[in-house]
Amino acid sequence: MSRATVINIQDKTEASLKITEIFYSLQGESRSSGFPTVFIRLTGCPLRCQYCDTAYAFFGGTGMTVPAILAKAGAYHAHYITVTGGEPLAQKGCQVLLTALCDAGYEVSLETSGALDVSQVDPRVIIVMDIKTPGSGEVDRNLYGNIGHLERKDQIKFVLCDEHDYRWAKKIISDYKLMSICEILFSPSYQQLKAVTLADWILADRLPVRMQIQLHKYLWGNNPGK
Repeated sequence: MSRATVINIQDKTEASLKITEIFYSLQGESRSSGFPTVFIRLTGCPLRCQYCDTAYAFFGGTGMTVPAILAKAGAYHAHYITVTGGEPLAQKGCQVLLTALCDAGYEVSLETSGALDVSQVDPRVIIVMDIKTPGSGEVDRNLYGNIGHLERKDQIKFVLCDEHDYRWAKKIISDYKLMSICEILFSPSYQQLKAVTLADWILADRLPVRMQIQLHKYLWGNNPGK
């Protein structure tokens, strides 16, 4: 099922969102890893994953209109923009922002937890959607109906904490035939699962997934805004 979105032009100027930060860095994950990217981090998240590294985005933030957000993001002159959080879809204005960014000519990706409905996301947006593992502590929040709204350009991400998570993720891939839908990303939870261990498992099982590490953490550690 393809996604479709209709956004009123007036909504683009009137919508206001709570923004934790807007910054310029290298994309650390996903298919566009390594590319200079503007990150727009929205405030708020209904989940509490045990490995979360952006808890500072749960509360607070600064109210900004969509034109103000576009103006600040545009100052970096980047081709790629990632809307992230927190959980960006927790704010109603997120859909308006995503469409406005696409209309402005950016290649836009959305990082989402998979716990909120993605059916109304602008079809031009690349969705990078988590499926939460048991080790995350939020496995019960997965909205598996979202899988039916993903397209070939989208990506599904599993953050793995241990071998149990790995075997669980393999079963989910098989049960939902995820390989026929879009690219699958496997990430080791930072400082919980060794990257080389995950690499060895993937190779041993000949699993056709893309392994990724959080490039930004290997460059800058846990510093916010990188």
